[in-house]
Amino acid sequence: MTVEAVAAVPTAQPRRASLPMYDFPELRDAHTLLWSALARRMGEAGLDGVPDLLTFDAEPAALWRAPDLFLSQTCGFPLVTSLGGMVKVVATPRYRAPGCNGSRHRGFIVVAADSGVQRLVELRGSRCVINGWDSNTGMNMLRAAVAPLAREGRFFGSVEVSGGHLASLRSVAEGAADVAAIDCVTFAHLSRHRANLAEGVRVLAVTAATPCLPLVTAAATDDDTIAILRAALQAVAASSDLAPIRADLLLDGFDLLPDRAYKVVSGLASQAAAIGYPDLA
Repeated sequence: MTVEAVAAVPTAQPRRASLPMYDFPELRDAHTLLWSALARRMGEAGLDGVPDLLTFDAEPAALWRAPDLFLSQTCGFPLVTSLGGMVKVVATPRYRAPGCNGSRHRGFIVVAADSGVQRLVELRGSRCVINGWDSNTGMNMLRAAVAPLAREGRFFGSVEVSGGHLASLRSVAEGAADVAAIDCVTFAHLSRHRANLAEGVRVLAVTAATPCLPLVTAAATDDDTIAILRAALQAVAASSDLAPIRADLLLDGFDLLPDRAYKVVSGLASQAAAIGYPDLA
């Protein structure tokens, strides 16, 4: 083979990777170091096209649907609704955070620290804020929790969208809303890094548990690539050198769950609808 022919051999173009679900500024360095370790291990395994850096500026929902998605973390609710056929689950993280049990997590239903509310039923007619209509912990789990208390399809006086768990927490702490449901891992991170804000609310109740936010890749990703991805994840989970990074991220490891594991997410929606509460209202 000539030099020219060798030079013409195509190389795999790097795809995109992101870890957007807990991407607080205080965790950016830890996420970057974690990805560097993952990318290095995949490169050593001979995998081409591994991105050197995480993508931080892409809209998460758009990247989840992109054909060049290498790895990202999504929410369990879009996984079982809008992302059907677009992604494959690579692994489910385990977190060391109150509210987590293995690779399952819960939503914390929070009210202001000085609120006199003691029971969920007392929130009837109150101002609710959610991070988004496609959120499992912020909307779907909350809907399931209050569904038995709803009357004629309504429970809250109003429902506003904040755009993120941090903004929802701030709304409750500052009195702009009465209640929100916050992902328990997010709450743990904010309790560590934004203690003054977290102390402005208290946990009134916890939701049912569902699997933690899954790591996903594009549906077209081949099985060999997924196997290398999973091996790299297990390697960084076991590395003593990366223990401080995992501690910063509250990361305990990764589980490989069967596809049916996330059916509990859509099951919560079905249960609420079955008792006359199909929409959070």
